[in-house]
Amino acid sequence: MPEGSIRADRSARDAAPDQATTRKPARPRRRWLRPVLMLGGVLVVALGAGEVWLRGGRYAGTDDAYVQADKLLLATDVSGIVQRIAVHEGEAVRTGQVLVQLDPAPFRYAVQQAEAQLLQTKLNLEAMQADYRRILRDVAAQEAAVQLAQATNNRAAQIVNSGAVTRAAYDQARFGLAQAQQQLESLKVQAQVQLAKLGGSADAPIDQHPDTRAAQARLDEARRQLDHATIRAPFAGVVTQVSSLQPGQYLGASTPAFALVSTDHVWVDALPKETDLTHVKAGDPVTVTIDTYPGITWNGAVASISPASGSTFSVLPAQNASGNWVKVVQRIPVRIRVEQPADAPQLRAGMSAVVSIDTGHERHLSDLIGG
Repeated sequence: MPEGSIRADRSARDAAPDQATTRKPARPRRRWLRPVLMLGGVLVVALGAGEVWLRGGRYAGTDDAYVQADKLLLATDVSGIVQRIAVHEGEAVRTGQVLVQLDPAPFRYAVQQAEAQLLQTKLNLEAMQADYRRILRDVAAQEAAVQLAQATNNRAAQIVNSGAVTRAAYDQARFGLAQAQQQLESLKVQAQVQLAKLGGSADAPIDQHPDTRAAQARLDEARRQLDHATIRAPFAGVVTQVSSLQPGQYLGASTPAFALVSTDHVWVDALPKETDLTHVKAGDPVTVTIDTYPGITWNGAVASISPASGSTFSVLPAQNASGNWVKVVQRIPVRIRVEQPADAPQLRAGMSAVVSIDTGHERHLSDLIGG
């Protein structure tokens, strides 16, 4: 081996102890640095988690929320032939606007018939009042006839024994009195019957008589049916499924014509978990975002909280008495009133939404310690 290489190896071996000697002081520093870093990391995580916990619990939100609106299947309670459809698919309508017109002819004829029946009823009642007054005059005349028959009978009875009046004349006078009395009683009964038909008073207004009121009710019903032959919008909204109805089609009573969806009364139905509703109450402010319109936020407030979960209204509610019962976190419907600015996009029923409810609740360390 060359002498230069031997000297280099010796120099390396001689320098190794010096390097080892210089590294030894770094070991004590690592001994305290590592625990500090570990404890510091845990402390930072704990502080961060505590901060998150203290700031959490104020907001309750869910993406199980959908836009809702008043919806109505338009129908009427009368039957008829569709004469005219005054709107088109997707058209915005105002309250009271004519939507569908049934053929009004049969209903107009019914009104005219009811008017004639009402007039005939009034004429009949007026005739009954006049007939009652005639019967009263007949009663007065018959009373005079009874008085005459009574006087004739009394005279005949006084002189029949003297022979001035024959027995036949006396019998005729006696039976004539009985006949006059019976006729008077018959007229009085007729007067009572006629007075009962007039409602107990011959001078009462005809319009208050039961027959008149019944005829007036039939006329009002005929007019109502004529009015209902025209279907009008009960509230402002947008019509849809209009093509399901065509002119000339027979529309039965209570048969839906087409649908109307409100544009004024729109809200959001949210279904948060029951565990998220601890501090939610009516009136809490809400922010709403719609999947259809990303980046746009609507403001609102909690209008009401359902008194029962959605499952309680199902056709077959859960029976938890069975042995294989599994607990499931329920969802409670929350209705949210949404403010709609004039320049905001239109909210349509069925749109998916995300809501965040500001309950205003704040957590404290005492809650954690107490728990």
